[in-house]
Amino acid sequence: MSAKNILLVEGESDRGFFEALCKQWRLPVQVKVSTPRDAGHAKDTKQAVLSVLETTYLSQLADGQIERLAIAVDADRVSDGGGFERTLTQLSQRLHPAGYALDTSTEPGGLLFTHNDGLHDIGVWIMPNNADEGALEHWIQINLHPAEDALMQHARASIDQIPHGQKFKSSRRTKAEVSTWLAWQAEPDHGLWQAAKPGLLDETAPQFQAIKAWLEKVFPTAI
Repeated sequence: MSAKNILLVEGESDRGFFEALCKQWRLPVQVKVSTPRDAGHAKDTKQAVLSVLETTYLSQLADGQIERLAIAVDADRVSDGGGFERTLTQLSQRLHPAGYALDTSTEPGGLLFTHNDGLHDIGVWIMPNNADEGALEHWIQINLHPAEDALMQHARASIDQIPHGQKFKSSRRTKAEVSTWLAWQAEPDHGLWQAAKPGLLDETAPQFQAIKAWLEKVFPTAI
């Protein structure tokens, strides 16, 4: 039987992270974390998320193949053609023709698009915080457990001291920082799912609590 609750993310790293969080949070309903490739797209990217939203998931919502949908994508950098406002505009351009409009009355946190004919809300989270440019790795740093601050700072300092300079683009600096920090954990690994392990993130942090509340709102017990 096909999944009725879908959380659409950009790629495998995001999938692993959100699967770990959903398992940790014990959401009241089963949620399948999917990437564009699961919908038949050739790539896993933010643009691919926008594509499969338009070509696949909106029609599946309309005909009842799925009941609830949430989308988590990176804002990315304004200088690279991204940013929060541009990403929100790109999503709105796909959602508005299908009868969805941004609900501006909701509390700060994740975004909700409501339908003009009674379909369930579509949840949207633009990393890191529905306001600033950035990515999932920035969200991880925002919600870092205080006990991990020193190790993250050491990861940053180590990257500054790479012989002959860094090989990666400056836009990927935060990804390098988080990957280095994860490589120094008790079970070294660069997979983002590792960050969801208990004790690495501050579960009392406002943005941590906000994304948890957002997912619980998009995927309530009764469907």
